[in-house]
Amino acid sequence: MYSQYSIKVIEHFMTPQNVGSMVDYDGKGTFGDPGCGDSLTIYIKVKDDIIEDISFLVFGCTASVATSSMTTVLAKGKTIKEALEIEEEDIVKALDGLPENKLHCSNLGVQALRNAIKDYMDKKNELG
Repeated sequence: MYSQYSIKVIEHFMTPQNVGSMVDYDGKGTFGDPGCGDSLTIYIKVKDDIIEDISFLVFGCTASVATSSMTTVLAKGKTIKEALEIEEEDIVKALDGLPENKLHCSNLGVQALRNAIKDYMDKKNELG
């Protein structure tokens, strides 16, 4: 079953990093549709413009779990600007590839991360 996935994908699926909800988040972003497929929520904690903590909850397949985990690994410790530059290809490359029919899963992480950053920026702008 897993032979189509790289070792890194299997590792991030079996032992995903940064899993869980976060109650004191600065930004929260969701992407996907839990009613018909994969859905991801990413939480970020920001200090001095750096994502100092990040976590996620995902509903989906092996690739969705792995790409969500890798997205948080790539974003943690980055500035907001650097995190916004993370692309689907960065996630796929960091996982040593994905099967063609699972490439769309990397979009979950990118979009949920960008939505979390937008939420953070909106709240920050409201506070002035």
